[in-house]
Amino acid sequence: MNLLPGVRSHTTTTDRLRVHWIESGPEHGIPVVLIHGNLATGRFFEHLMPGAPERFRFIAPDMRGFGDTEQVPIDATRGLRDWADDARSLVQALDIDRPVHLAGWSTGGAAVAAYAMDRPVASLTFIDPVSPFGFGGVRLDGTPCFPDYAGSGGGTGSADFAQRIAASDRSAESPLSPRNVMNSSYWSPDHREPADREDLLVDQILKSVTGDDGYPGDFTPSENWPGVAPGTRGILNALSGKYCSWSAIVDIDPKPPVLWTHGSRDIVVADGSAWEMGTLGQMGHVPGWPGEDVFPPQPMVTQIRVVLARYLEAGGRMETAMLEGSGHGPMFDAAERWSSIFFGFLDSVD
Repeated sequence: MNLLPGVRSHTTTTDRLRVHWIESGPEHGIPVVLIHGNLATGRFFEHLMPGAPERFRFIAPDMRGFGDTEQVPIDATRGLRDWADDARSLVQALDIDRPVHLAGWSTGGAAVAAYAMDRPVASLTFIDPVSPFGFGGVRLDGTPCFPDYAGSGGGTGSADFAQRIAASDRSAESPLSPRNVMNSSYWSPDHREPADREDLLVDQILKSVTGDDGYPGDFTPSENWPGVAPGTRGILNALSGKYCSWSAIVDIDPKPPVLWTHGSRDIVVADGSAWEMGTLGQMGHVPGWPGEDVFPPQPMVTQIRVVLARYLEAGGRMETAMLEGSGHGPMFDAAERWSSIFFGFLDSVD
């Protein structure tokens, strides 16, 4: 494994599963656990580690269903609590006995919130997190467009994209090739990683478990548009608002300091996400859209802003950084700016 300078790779058996993870910094440094997003691995944080403050120990695991961690099914009915509990089990296996700092990107944002709702943490950093009311099929206040949460979950994933992952497609021949999806969605369209790094990250995506127990997950037929509702297995079902909610973060006591960073050009987590059924229906890409009164595009960023404003009003410390021109992964396309904000936040807390 060709790791960047100062980065180390490990595999640890916890009381839940066997976890692959990378780290940097001193073994007894202040622990910071970095949770990646959907269709990624811990190595999506690796480029940040060589320049990180030396007093922190950065730990980036491959989460259940991804990378080189043991392939164990995702119970979607727990939302992202499988991920949260897996992260906690790794922390315990490493004999870390103090509250950790947590940072979660996209799907990882819901996981770190779930972790913090169940146990004390030192701080929370959200990086373009999934909405506090899950992904797809919900209105501004988090209530579902349909009672069965139709329009979210495993049935909304692209079968072609999943097949290309399973077939280890490294090409750029189709808009749905993993390489092209990464370059069009993970960061701003005018950003490209160096060729060798791009190849490495594509290889990481191709380690994703596909099918009912991974990406996209199973689904339930629905009489409601667009004809599918969440199943109970796999990552997209875990992200459905039927199971995924972190709005109760407002009630945490004591409240850890929170940093929310977000790319202004994010098309994945957005008010009108290009990956969400309401937006796709409105644009005519999914036939039969019942209209904005029935199934509006989900205002994801607005939902995040509202919930975190409530957190602040309830006595929490909350900082926001909207990175102009950045996409879904500001730690890539605005790496220097984002790192300065993130590391400065950690220094101010600990």
